[in-house]
Amino acid sequence: MHKLGLIGGLSWTSTARYYAIINQAVHRALGGQHSAPLLIESLDFAEVARCATENDWDCASAQLIGAAQRLEQGGAGALLICANSMHRVYDRVQAAVGIPILHIADIVGKTMKADGIERAALIGTRNVMTEKFYRQRLVGHGISLLPADMELAERIDRIVYDELTVGKVSKESERYMKSELTDIAKEDVQAVVLACTELELIVDVKANVLPIYDCTSIHARAGVDFILG
Repeated sequence: MHKLGLIGGLSWTSTARYYAIINQAVHRALGGQHSAPLLIESLDFAEVARCATENDWDCASAQLIGAAQRLEQGGAGALLICANSMHRVYDRVQAAVGIPILHIADIVGKTMKADGIERAALIGTRNVMTEKFYRQRLVGHGISLLPADMELAERIDRIVYDELTVGKVSKESERYMKSELTDIAKEDVQAVVLACTELELIVDVKANVLPIYDCTSIHARAGVDFILG
């Protein structure tokens, strides 16, 4: 197996999900007592979130670059950035290391294209929903996206940063997301892209009218493919 590096702590709740998905998949593939050879650099999310909140992307990228370089030096052959929003600095981080970083939006876009999806709704935190760095990657795979819903984006920001990143799961937020997904299903789309690594905590990805592409699971499975080679 090949050693995979995870840039985590973005937040710890989603990093734990990556760890579980990857190890469960490796065990299913190989059986016995097998588990995944992983290196994890778990950052202090308070510091990274402060940089992002202040739109200080030099600060954010410096933290991720340091993590990526340490993982490379530790023997990782490829990396995952375990957050959708932090892919805003993907190009800077990739340029600072000599190993591939598997871009979450490219992995999801390829999966959707293979499934014949052409029209989708993108939901996640505000910068993922509204800025070009993520949307253009999906569009590059032939996916047409609904315009960003700013009210939804602001509410998801509050849910993610006030609740999910600290491990709080509320029934109110579950009901809100279910209602929003029901409304999105009435639009001219074939699927929803769940582009926030924490939202899977309050969204049942298998129990909705539309297919939901859970970026966390898809990204983690791409990491498994690298590990198993």
